[in-house]
Amino acid sequence: MTEPTTLRMGLIRKKPEWTEEAFRSHWRDRHGPLVAQLPTLRGYRQNLVVDRLQRGIDFARGPWDFDGFSQLRFDAAAQAQEAFTNGGLAAAIRADEAHFLGGLHIVTVAQTEVVALPPEPHGLLKRISLLRRPQAQSEDDFRREWKVHADHVRRMPGVSGYRQNVVTARERVKGTPCGYAELPIDGIVELWFESAGTLDAAFASPQGQVTMAHALTFLAEITAFVVEEHRVV
Repeated sequence: MTEPTTLRMGLIRKKPEWTEEAFRSHWRDRHGPLVAQLPTLRGYRQNLVVDRLQRGIDFARGPWDFDGFSQLRFDAAAQAQEAFTNGGLAAAIRADEAHFLGGLHIVTVAQTEVVALPPEPHGLLKRISLLRRPQAQSEDDFRREWKVHADHVRRMPGVSGYRQNVVTARERVKGTPCGYAELPIDGIVELWFESAGTLDAAFASPQGQVTMAHALTFLAEITAFVVEEHRVV
């Protein structure tokens, strides 16, 4: 297991009047290259939502409905704040977000890679899931049990890659920190399989059943999205 790293994730909704194709095109071809100009940006992935089915799991789904997830990596949190706050480029990015986005939440996460991706991960199915703990459970208890859960997922057949992203800071409105009650997401999962069939088989396996039984002990909701990942930087 690698050491945790820190990055910012955008939870994105398009404006209702934008078609899915127009949103996809603008996000990839216009907005992506604009953000890529940030001098302190070290990595940038766009994850376009293509499927909102739970797929393989029988679990309460949360209220979240997003069209995409961005992942932006900086050397330090202060660099990220500076990049999106000051200067003409930051202003241009904010103006473009207002042009095509209907909603944008930001979470800062500590990332741990549990199952490393193969050197050439192209063609794999990627699923992003948002996790919320039960109301009576503490943040520390959630994080401790999620580490235990990593060992269960690692033993599931067919898992090509698995990352845990623990939420450490929240902005329901970009640039304005908020509390947990305003954005109650505790963790974000990145999970890769060869195909939808491999995913279904993994969760239907005996180890998959053990894994989901454990999930019931520390999670209230899992909101899953299949995404198409695009590397910008």
